[in-house]
Amino acid sequence: MRYDKTILIVEDEADARNYFEMVVRCLGYPAEIAEDGDEALACLEANRAISLVLLDLRMPRRDGLETLREMRHTGRHQPVIMLSGAATTNNVVQAIKAGATNFLAKPISHEDLIMAIRSALSDDRPAPEDGPAPAGDVCFSQNWMGKDMQATWRRVAASDVPLLIEGETGSGKEVLARQIHAHSPRAHKPFLKLNCAALPGELVESELFGYERGAFTGAFTSKPGKFELAQGGTILLDEIGDMDVRLQAKLLHVLQDKECERLGGKDRIPLDVRVMAATHCDLMKAIDEGRFRADLYYRLNVVGIRVPALRERPADIHAAAEFFLRKHGAGGPSVSMLSPALRQAMLEYEWPGNVRELENMMRRLLVIQDAEELTRQLVSASSHRAGPPAQGDGSRPSGVIRFQPAAAGSSVSSSMSSGTGFPILEKVNEAKRKAETEAILRALDASRWNRKQAAKILRIDYKALLYKMRKLEIDQPAGALRSAAGGA
Repeated sequence: MRYDKTILIVEDEADARNYFEMVVRCLGYPAEIAEDGDEALACLEANRAISLVLLDLRMPRRDGLETLREMRHTGRHQPVIMLSGAATTNNVVQAIKAGATNFLAKPISHEDLIMAIRSALSDDRPAPEDGPAPAGDVCFSQNWMGKDMQATWRRVAASDVPLLIEGETGSGKEVLARQIHAHSPRAHKPFLKLNCAALPGELVESELFGYERGAFTGAFTSKPGKFELAQGGTILLDEIGDMDVRLQAKLLHVLQDKECERLGGKDRIPLDVRVMAATHCDLMKAIDEGRFRADLYYRLNVVGIRVPALRERPADIHAAAEFFLRKHGAGGPSVSMLSPALRQAMLEYEWPGNVRELENMMRRLLVIQDAEELTRQLVSASSHRAGPPAQGDGSRPSGVIRFQPAAAGSSVSSSMSSGTGFPILEKVNEAKRKAETEAILRALDASRWNRKQAAKILRIDYKALLYKMRKLEIDQPAGALRSAAGGA
């Protein structure tokens, strides 16, 4: 890292959090992450080196304003940039009165965010010019995608046609999409992403096109969709292969006519938005099976780019591993942990989880501090794996590495396992998943499976509850009562 000022990012939405972290690290600053106000205050207590806080306004449990007031009450004077999609006059005034340094309305342009960070930290150094990325940002340099692909996407970036990005899960499709947008004439305008597989079809429709007041139960105010919010910029439709067929027809008309209507609205809204789509699915097979429209495919696939799997670009494996070690290693000499034997084993492993699996493996290496053990596991996984990895639905492949207890008396064994053979991080994640599931089920039972009422009980947004139910695979029992207001 070039600077010694750490930035704390407090954001409950994973996509926005990842984007803010990418910007912060590309500027050369270390980053700390918190998902709500309670985590933010704990992080501030533990890390006195934090110099700036990017703070979301609306979060579960303790919101941004309450967190900011607690910071100031306890004598913490770090500059705070408040972030919110609800940039009303009242919210801005309250934030400034509570001690916010700046207030940015979502969606936030790349330039506005960088300018606000530099202003808050009194950093007058010039932004890096377009060219080779610094060593710490190798994830976004030519090494990441290779020189041939670098030349290809730069030509694509200069155009304004729809783009279809295909590739296995975790291979870096969103990274490539953001790169293309950042080097396009639309770079100064918003880049918005919608995961078509993360929400039910009716919510995807309202998120894309917006809605008018009274369009459906719960639509108390009008809301613009992502197409409107992305005017002049780019929208990425991630996992387009999982989009509902009915909604595909409406998207096709939007691409053809370059205009849309809000749900419940009558006015046609002209659009100036570049559309990118990404998928891990075989769309030609989906067309044959009737799950994807052929006319939409050819409308989106004006230019198509396939992101190679990590095993197909071995020259990038070591560069990516070093990047992730620097990213998660808190500035220590973590790259030296990549022994020659481990580097060779990494080249021979097939990486069914691609870049995402590599990042998690480097985080695991930082935890166990044992390159030899990781090398043994990689060699073992490589020797037992038969055939090419399936393009995935996100499930854990059989060849993925799980650490087994080391020899008796090993400190790593005693600290990482209690006889189950699972790493401690997996146990923590499983416990968190179980606790979330139980809390949601209790709220659903208390509200007789009225999901809107359950969201109020849990003090989370209704859409966030639907997303978590889908993620945790919580389905309504066949015999449960369905409320007219919240069962839809």
